[in-house]
Amino acid sequence: MKNKVVIPFKLINNLIFIPVIVNGEELTFLLDTGVEQTILFSLDDKDEVKLFEVEKLKLKGLGSKDAIDSYKSSKNKVEIKDFIDYNHEIYIVLDQEFNFSSQVGIPVNGIIGSHFFKNHIVEINYDRRKIIVYNHEHKKIKSRLQKNFAKDSISIEDKKPYYVSNIKTEEQTIPSKLLVDTGNSDAVWIFLNKTDKIKLPDMNILDYLGRGFSGNVYGKRGRLNSFEFGKKTFSFPLITFPDSTSVKSVNFVPNRIGSVGSEIISRFTVVFDYSNNAMYTSPNKKIDDPFHFNMSGIEVEHAGLEWVKESYLDKQSQGIKVYTSSDERLQSNLKIHFELKPIFKIASVRPNSEAEKAGLKAGDRIIKINRQIAHGYTIEMINELLKSEEGKTIEMEVERDNKTYKFKFQLKKII
Repeated sequence: MKNKVVIPFKLINNLIFIPVIVNGEELTFLLDTGVEQTILFSLDDKDEVKLFEVEKLKLKGLGSKDAIDSYKSSKNKVEIKDFIDYNHEIYIVLDQEFNFSSQVGIPVNGIIGSHFFKNHIVEINYDRRKIIVYNHEHKKIKSRLQKNFAKDSISIEDKKPYYVSNIKTEEQTIPSKLLVDTGNSDAVWIFLNKTDKIKLPDMNILDYLGRGFSGNVYGKRGRLNSFEFGKKTFSFPLITFPDSTSVKSVNFVPNRIGSVGSEIISRFTVVFDYSNNAMYTSPNKKIDDPFHFNMSGIEVEHAGLEWVKESYLDKQSQGIKVYTSSDERLQSNLKIHFELKPIFKIASVRPNSEAEKAGLKAGDRIIKINRQIAHGYTIEMINELLKSEEGKTIEMEVERDNKTYKFKFQLKKII
């Protein structure tokens, strides 16, 4: 590898997606410090990928179900720019319920974890949407880290990074061992069955938290007084409390009580140095952003693509006089073409939420949002809108059982 490799990435819902070439085929992977293995779970947008020396096994993880069937493949060539591994192990998960492409709006083929970090200094620059992988001999990065970054100690256990943060409740400040998890889009997760010092806040909501290896993950959300990360104290952050059944299959390292996720991590440029048990942070422009959550109560998913007819005036017609629609000169400049546009559906509706009270249901296809055609949005734009500001009115036109319905509700801050 060169002294420095720069890898551009897409950032969607605080999550990092990078191009990875597996045995000659370019795929898209989530970069996740919270997993050890490289996992392949979808080839929706690819014909095939060659895999070598395959054996069958079981995988466990977040979710309420038992272990799932999977396969392990060895001696694969994995390339990320000039970062190349000729003997990479890949775990294949065939259960398509685990495929979360629909939640982020792009084809995602898998997850790459600790192997990416273990032998190098890795910088994640969220502002520039770039990952920079350095050799340890690279002198400039060490000088830059000393001048511009705050240093914290981390422990590497089961090939994953752990950090001790101070979490403050109304009663006390609790030093808390947390997994540093770039694959978790939330701010902080706390497992209440692992600590008796942190209690569920009185003001909380039950919510769908996402998909794990072993099924859907549910839990509650609330706010605690403060949380520390990167020498910065965050006031009243959103804290997520997964239910005990969702974490029953997780192998916990000693004293771990939760995770710090990308809603916090993405507010910094972060540099990981696993070899020296160090993490460096420098705040970015998001550092003082408030902690919003989805106040609508609906989870939206990308449900495929469809061809949409678009009409427009040819550029050559600009500057012509205005004629009636029956005029041949205008009609001759009218062009029609077809474009692939996204389809959005409601994946779930939170009980007692504003959306449920208005009448929206899981499975509804979204036609318009605030009178704008839905395919003009991305899934991230929709998510940002649904947590934008308390009191904002949201109008939705949906299709259900081949009929069109219109609903209206206001975003309401309940935690």
